[in-house]
Formats: sequence, C-alpha cells, structure tokens
Amino acid sequence: MKPSFAQLRRFLYAVVCSLALSSGAFAQDPGAAELLAAQQAVERADRADADQYAADTMAMARQQLEQAQRAAGDRRERKQVPVLALRAAADADLARALSEEAVAQAQLAQRRAEVQQLQQQLATGEGH
Repeated sequence: MKPSFAQLRRFLYAVVCSLALSSGAFAQDPGAAELLAAQQAVERADRADADQYAADTMAMARQQLEQAQRAAGDRRERKQVPVLALRAAADADLARALSEEAVAQAQLAQRRAEVQQLQQQLATGEGH
C-alpha cells in the first residue's frame, strides 16, 4: 500500500517538530552539537581499529574530547567547547582514515602476493 500525501505530510510535520525541539536544546547549550559530533567521530574511529593503526592521533582525539567535555561543565570555559570538540572530531576522523588506509594497504599487499603466486604457478605449469 502506497502512503498517501496526507500521511507523508504528517510524518514530515513530526520530523520538523522534532528537529525544532532538539535544535532549541542545542541553542541553549553552545557547543553541544559539536560535542556530540566529536563523540560520534571517536566512536567511528574506535570501530575502525584506529587505536591499532593510528594510536597517537586517536589518543590526541580522545584527549581533546575529554577537554571539551570538561570545558562544557565549566561556565568560564564553555565558549571553548566548539573549538575543542571540532579538533577532537577532526583528529578522530583522521585516525579513522589512517586506519582504513592501513587496512586497505594490507589487503592490497595480500592480493598482490596472491597474483604473483598465481603468475608463478602459470609460468611453471603447476596447479593443473
């Protein structure tokens, strides 16, 4: 059954209302959106095993995220939260990218070794 335009309109209205309410919460807390984005970036980097392939960059991202979280709890430092959180997110994204690159390079080396082995087998007539 296809949704009608009226049903779609109600859904869109609900989404707009939700966004309006959540943006009001972020407007009252400067840096909340950036802090959330930084937390998500660190989580993505964790899932990409960035600790293994980009440990220094990942440690820096975590440190900056902690600084941003501490600043969010201190009225005098709250204005620094967006900058600290953006730095944490950027470092976490870099760590994730470095990790993904390392994994891709390892996979490429493995495939090249497999191709070389197959070429040797073809050249020597093995594998029949």
